[in-house]
Amino acid sequence: MKVMLSKNAAGRLTAYVPKKDLEEEVVQQTDTDDGKVFTLANGWQLVFTNLPDPLQLPKTLEAKRLA
Repeated sequence: MKVMLSKNAAGRLTAYVPKKDLEEEVVQQTDTDDGKVFTLANGWQLVFTNLPDPLQLPKTLEAKRLA
């Protein structure tokens, strides 16, 4: 699914999923063998396999939902 990553007014990383009209703050980031997993405030976990480093925001990327 397409996910747009950006920073909110407080400077925290947020994820927006247009298909679900969902915008949540990223509360945890974890590195795994599959890529980087972002846990959102609503409990969703999104894995990004090709996350560029350094990450320049805003950026729309492909992600897979784990939970």
